[in-house]
Amino acid sequence: MADTAMSGAAGSTETPGTAEPVEPAGTPRTAGPAPGVPAARSAAGADALDRAVWRLRSRGCWDDAAALLEPHAAGFPPYAIRRAALLVERCMFTATGWAAAEDALRAAEALAGDNDERGAAACERGQLAYAATVLGVRDRADEARSALGRAAALLAPAAPGRPMLDFRRGLMAEHVADSPDSARAAYRRAHAGATAHGDALLLSFTWRHLAGLALRDGELAEARHGFAESLRIREELGFLVGTAPALVALADAAPPEEAAGLRAEAARLFRLMGGVPAWLAEHLADVPMAPAPS
Repeated sequence: MADTAMSGAAGSTETPGTAEPVEPAGTPRTAGPAPGVPAARSAAGADALDRAVWRLRSRGCWDDAAALLEPHAAGFPPYAIRRAALLVERCMFTATGWAAAEDALRAAEALAGDNDERGAAACERGQLAYAATVLGVRDRADEARSALGRAAALLAPAAPGRPMLDFRRGLMAEHVADSPDSARAAYRRAHAGATAHGDALLLSFTWRHLAGLALRDGELAEARHGFAESLRIREELGFLVGTAPALVALADAAPPEEAAGLRAEAARLFRLMGGVPAWLAEHLADVPMAPAPS
């Protein structure tokens, strides 16, 4: 399947050769205090919270990460949006938790006070609807298109959330509209924006989706390079929950003798993570695990 990204500081629609639905991408780097956060909660405190949330999220502990944000989310839209994004990402990886994500998203939408916040909330609304569609839970493609279109109208071209929006519009183009040319253009815009904003995790998603389109077109060397870059970034960032899908994607473009080892390592990590991402199970069901590193 495709792979999806989450904004924040997060069925039968498989993609040939890329075994991944859609994870939420976001940056794990330590940013400055979130907008609207009073001085008492900023600086070192905000940085420590960001790091704690990232550690949990990168290991697939979305509920725990969301719980850390909950005390801050009631009065501050950026935290409410981040919390909603985590729970939306959980839906994409586990195909569970839809009601909790909806509740968090409605709360974030109610709190949003400016165009950037409303645009970010609309982007998450579009992602949740997209996830439900591609995972075969319910066809919400029209809702996804509407929400992402609303986000495009609200977010300025240079807004920090624009690269994520471009990426998600690419997902819709590729996996819902089956328009690879439109998807490629959107992924390239997202890639350029992620580079400009220093969003390494989003780059791991744009690399792999551009590589998936290259593989679809028979451009094996280009595909292998993109998949390898995606895997490298995820390993460097410690994005453990996204590493098995990256290994499987690279295996699709690797020689047979290398591909077997990549899939075996992916199977080991997948089982270590308790069967997450859930949509990877069918791709690894018959793959023997690699031995744990000594």
